[in-house]
Amino acid sequence: MADLYLWMKTLHIVSVIAWMAGLFYLPRLFVYHTGAEVGSEMSETFKVMERRLLKAIMGPAMHASWVFGSITVYLLHAYLDLWFLLKLSLVLLMTVFHVRLSWHVRRFAEDNNKHSERYFRIINEVPTVLMIGIVILVIFKP
Repeated sequence: MADLYLWMKTLHIVSVIAWMAGLFYLPRLFVYHTGAEVGSEMSETFKVMERRLLKAIMGPAMHASWVFGSITVYLLHAYLDLWFLLKLSLVLLMTVFHVRLSWHVRRFAEDNNKHSERYFRIINEVPTVLMIGIVILVIFKP
């Protein structure tokens, strides 16, 4: 059982790293995409990059994070611990942020982005703030 826990924890951490990489990078792509002229080769390239990042990396990594994290918390019997419930709240917010980024990918794909470069620079900080809170909860388990 200890080996199973270590494998689930390992797979959870690897999945979270991949998911976070996408959550950090996709808004940065939006910053650059905002400056590209609609219909240009650059804009079309950003559309492909954004779609592939979301569908091939971020989506599977998010789902894997949820699956392996759920198994890990079950094996720990931590599902009623305060630190876990707080962490779960932040992970839910991270998932909502992911969904919002998906919405932005669709808007860019339709050449219908209504947000500024500044907006995307600001939301680029959201996953960092959530990640800091999650790591603090996991390490200190208040």
